[in-house]
Amino acid sequence: MNSPAPDVPPSVAPPRALTVLLGLLVPYRSRVLIAAIALIVAALALLGVGQGLRTVIDRGFAAGDPQWLDRALFAMFGVIALLSASTYLRFYMVSWLGERVASDLRRRVFDHLLTLPPSFFEQGRTGDVIARLTADTAQIESAIGSSLSLFVRNALLLAGGLIMLLTTSVKLSLLVLGGVPLVVTPIIFFGRRVRALARQSQDRVADLGNRIDETIHEIRVVQAYGHEDADRGDFAARVEAGFATAVRRTRSRAGMVAAVILLVFGAIALILWVGGHDVLAGEISGGQLSAFVFYAALVAGSVGAISESWGELQRAAGASERLLELLAVRPEISVPAAPVALPQRVQGEIVFDAVGFAYPARPDAAALAGFSLTVGAGETVALVGPSGAGKSTVFQLLLRFYDPQSGRVCIDGVDLACADPRELRRQIALAPQEAVIFASSVLDNVRYARPEATLDEVRAACVAAYADEFIDKLPQGYDTDLGERGVKLSGGQRQRIAIARALLADRPILLLDEATSALDAESERLVQAALERLMENRTTLVIAHRLATVQRVDRIVVLDQGHIVETGSHAELLRLDGLYAKLARLQFAA
Repeated sequence: MNSPAPDVPPSVAPPRALTVLLGLLVPYRSRVLIAAIALIVAALALLGVGQGLRTVIDRGFAAGDPQWLDRALFAMFGVIALLSASTYLRFYMVSWLGERVASDLRRRVFDHLLTLPPSFFEQGRTGDVIARLTADTAQIESAIGSSLSLFVRNALLLAGGLIMLLTTSVKLSLLVLGGVPLVVTPIIFFGRRVRALARQSQDRVADLGNRIDETIHEIRVVQAYGHEDADRGDFAARVEAGFATAVRRTRSRAGMVAAVILLVFGAIALILWVGGHDVLAGEISGGQLSAFVFYAALVAGSVGAISESWGELQRAAGASERLLELLAVRPEISVPAAPVALPQRVQGEIVFDAVGFAYPARPDAAALAGFSLTVGAGETVALVGPSGAGKSTVFQLLLRFYDPQSGRVCIDGVDLACADPRELRRQIALAPQEAVIFASSVLDNVRYARPEATLDEVRAACVAAYADEFIDKLPQGYDTDLGERGVKLSGGQRQRIAIARALLADRPILLLDEATSALDAESERLVQAALERLMENRTTLVIAHRLATVQRVDRIVVLDQGHIVETGSHAELLRLDGLYAKLARLQFAA
């Protein structure tokens, strides 16, 4: 049940990750400025508390001046009020920025995902992409909305605290500075390890998302084969692997914080011992020592907070790298610099001219080789052949999900490699074998092809698709939610909704992957009637699985191993007694 990992580039360099994240803040520079001013004011106010403490002790307590004590305490209250207000403003602004940037990043990644071809998702893991789009952006939101501002705030407090220490006592300050290398070393050492483990932890979470998505999506198969115990065991193993990685990451972060606390507060104890003797010797006052201890504690707390914030920023850097890997994936099919426009009114002539194509995952196995086929405007052509003959590849190239390695594919004389893929796809309606129903209402599902369509237009399409009769019996009619993948509908009902969608699209070219092979007789009759209406006045290519359904098409093209081996009507091909006749005998005998 496992599938390969997404085909994404190697990890993006951390400086680039930081540059991109900072670039997301540029549109909100005014809010960033307000947050920065509030942060600076809060830091200065907190530093001012230390000077107030020194004044209260030396001029108030020691000098025995109650009026000075009252004024000093009142001033300190004003500073504390300023600290409170600026902290509120800083917290609100950075939290807003975190939410806004995460939302912008989610939109940017999702918009980019929609430009990637189906081949990317066929090679990749949906759960991994979802994890990057949700959990990783949440990690970045936390970093910008909290950790980054805390890191900057405490860096300012650290710098300001060191300056105040030097102005209070040079001797004691030198003792503090001497311990800085001892504190910085474990931050650097543990920080690198935390970042690597954070990336691994996020990958394990993505693995869990993949497994959950896969199992829940195929729950009927899981339960039908009694595979629950095996799935439980496999999921438990993945959970434990993620837990083990998280434990290692947590141990490294805890080790970093513990080492910093031990070293910093050990240094404060030493300062108190040395400073206490200086007070007794009359070298400094009690107020100076109190202020120095306050600033030393502030510096120590700042260093500890920086180490904690640094760990969070490392996790965010890992998340940023994973998101930037997605953004770095370039679609193989892109809009040409000067796209050739299709005719204003497409007639629907399709030409495959000596097309050779192999899928990127299987470059040595040609899906089509020297394939040439012309389909006239308004003609209905059925593609028949064994599995792997190249029928679905014809559809993939027409929709320009891939470009051929040789030859050309043209619509109304325009080489599709020179056309805008989106403009091209607006001319084609696709009715797949497995009807795609979204978890929304009947109205939204049918209107998916034309979001601006009115209810009357949707109803007309449903009537033409023989879907109106069962829609009216649904609890809320056209407003009924159909559930995930249309679980509230039968197979025939899902197919008629999909046909109504294609009818509403009203596009000149129809690609029809025969949709009646798995239906009961009554549903097949209704779907077949709906398909005949859908095919009227359109160029239609049909992938035919049941030969009984293609006897009335204009032409049947038989493929085998990427080549056209036979062409003709049903009767003509039976008389040839070739591959088509062999397939017909097998089906009709059965």
